[in-house]
Amino acid sequence: MNDKKLVPVIFGMNVLLADFHMYYQKLRNFHWNISGNNFFTLHNKFEELYNDARVKIDEIAERILTLKYHPISRYSEYLKISNIEEVKTITEAETMIKELKNDQLIIINQIRETIEQADKAADEGTIDLLGAYLREMEKENWMLSAWLEETHQKVDAKMIKA
Repeated sequence: MNDKKLVPVIFGMNVLLADFHMYYQKLRNFHWNISGNNFFTLHNKFEELYNDARVKIDEIAERILTLKYHPISRYSEYLKISNIEEVKTITEAETMIKELKNDQLIIINQIRETIEQADKAADEGTIDLLGAYLREMEKENWMLSAWLEETHQKVDAKMIKA
């Protein structure tokens, strides 16, 4: 692969790495601080999500290394380039879910941008890795929307074959 074309991919992957680190830490924060009627459900869900984010963090860093570059690895660097901001401790379930839903949309956007750069560089391995992440994150985002009751089934008669 052409190194010149790969540089934007590596930058995008490092931003994604930073985004996932910030998302991961926010999930830990929420896991530790959830209380109330939704405790059991959300405590477990947040743990599921941060375990998934932890795996993705490792895979992203290893993909960068596979491409013969180095992943950034300091929180000070993550804070500088991440699209996701830190949050103070939140204890209300709905606020937590809205925050995570927004962060997922940010990650989805970064994944799409990085896939676009990987396509220009003919980097099929990165496209494959991130395509799976995109599908999973979109599904999780839909589920958070459903929890917030923000989804509405819209069926248009034109969509149904007679």
